[in-house]
Amino acid sequence: MPRYESSDGFALHYDDIARADAAFPIILLAGGAARHPSYLGDLAGLSDKHRLIVPHLRGVGLTTAPSSAERGSWWGQADDVEQLRVHLCLERVVLVAHSAGTRLAIAYAAQFPHLVAALVLITPPAEYLVEEPPDADTLIEKRRGDSAFDAALLALHAGPQTSDDDAFNAWQQNSAAVGYANWDDAEQLHAKIGRWSFAAATAFFDVVPPHDIAARLGEMTAPVLVISGTEDCLVGLAPVRALAHLFPAGASATVEACGHYPWVEQPAAFRRIIDTFLDRADKST
Repeated sequence: MPRYESSDGFALHYDDIARADAAFPIILLAGGAARHPSYLGDLAGLSDKHRLIVPHLRGVGLTTAPSSAERGSWWGQADDVEQLRVHLCLERVVLVAHSAGTRLAIAYAAQFPHLVAALVLITPPAEYLVEEPPDADTLIEKRRGDSAFDAALLALHAGPQTSDDDAFNAWQQNSAAVGYANWDDAEQLHAKIGRWSFAAATAFFDVVPPHDIAARLGEMTAPVLVISGTEDCLVGLAPVRALAHLFPAGASATVEACGHYPWVEQPAAFRRIIDTFLDRADKST
């Protein structure tokens, strides 16, 4: 597996997924937080067109735990993304990130705004950045009465089991159905892919980000696409759409009949949206 060295001397690993004739490389950031990036697959076949560089974040997969909580936080790991850009000899980066991984992508955009060529944020948490009233509870109410959903919601609200990684992962599995618009075979199979690291997840959120992140994002002129799902009970819909307005060249797209994982639940619609955006970004870079 390819690797590179961070600015503090740590060996950081990544997957390199592509066809030989793939277009420009994309750095693909997993969420979770601290979930093994295998759950992303290749985003419904995106590697047919693009080289996907998928980092194993600190404490996840083959990358060892951070030397400090700060280095493992979503704000601190932006420096790891920058070192990866240098390692790959890229003038600027195209970042695609999912869920909690969008925090890291936003951290990079805030700290290195002129090194971003394009940014895609898939079902990002947004309430920490926008003033749009949250609407996840409204979406949840529409789903009540489904026995699998109701059981998963109870588990989610009970909070994680933190005695060890196995317990933490069991909680993730028990609450997984909340993240999908349907809980059929494909969704159940997908939910089992990619383990979480509790220690890495704790470090990921162990940060007090600067108060001026939104203002910093206003300095990034690269095109930004924010993708939401109409039935995403984890992060909602309205705040996700509002996030696009923080960027001078921001746009939003919504996938119908979809929860938190659009490439799994609505792969064709997801690919139409992201392919159109990336094709335009390719022509502008």
